[in-house]
Amino acid sequence: MEFPTGFMMGSIKNVSSTEKKNNELATEDFLQIMAASIKTPSLPGESGGSGGGGETDYLAQLAQFNTLDQLTTVSETLNMSILMTQQQQGLSLLGKEVKVAGAESGFVSGTVDKVKFDKGYATIQVGGKDYALNDILEVGDQT
Repeated sequence: MEFPTGFMMGSIKNVSSTEKKNNELATEDFLQIMAASIKTPSLPGESGGSGGGGETDYLAQLAQFNTLDQLTTVSETLNMSILMTQQQQGLSLLGKEVKVAGAESGFVSGTVDKVKFDKGYATIQVGGKDYALNDILEVGDQT
């Protein structure tokens, strides 16, 4: 069985830097808008075009745009790292005795039978029921 190069446990879709969401501007889009605006002469008194400090404004905006783009990339990378850490934590609980907060039944104690992944997020199965990792109150070795 061959795994795709971007494969991650829980089938997380890893958005590459070349893909963009429909409602977001990419740096290339901003550069095209800036180039079109510079080519089009502005009316006297308006910023932009070749009439004064417009180019400086564009450079400042481009710097801000690039900073935002880099922060978005860092945020996505950090979120992916957190998700992978959470998956590893789930796997480390296999066979461990846990106490979880059950919705209707109060507290439930038992052995982690399975770890499941849904959209990248790990859930544990205790006694045939699924629980989020947030529901875990105690972890111990199986006795």
